[in-house]
Amino acid sequence: MAFTEQERTDVRRYCGFPAYGAGAAGFQNWRYYQVYGLLEFRLNYLSGTEEVVVRQYLDTLRQLEMAIPTASSNLDTAAAAVWTHNQKEVSDRTKLFDDWRRRLCGFLGIPPGAALRDGGLMLVI
Repeated sequence: MAFTEQERTDVRRYCGFPAYGAGAAGFQNWRYYQVYGLLEFRLNYLSGTEEVVVRQYLDTLRQLEMAIPTASSNLDTAAAAVWTHNQKEVSDRTKLFDDWRRRLCGFLGIPPGAALRDGGLMLVI
């Protein structure tokens, strides 16, 4: 079953790519990025079982993404009775979320998009 537009948007976003836009009505940046075009090709031609795996990734990523903002409710507490707050909870959750995003990219066979890179030097051979 083909991906819904929401699922396609989530895959692009989780893989670190910018908004797609309105297609023929607007600027189509996928034409200028070979990897973006590869992502779109893969989304269009995955097998049924591969689509199931991508949907499982999307379910996991949605849960991980929602856990990051909710962790902010603990930012004001350093310790309570015997319970001690993990000072790195938000960064730990973000790292876990980004790790799963990279796993999705790996499954799709594409390098992570600009929003998911560490900002360091990237060599493409």
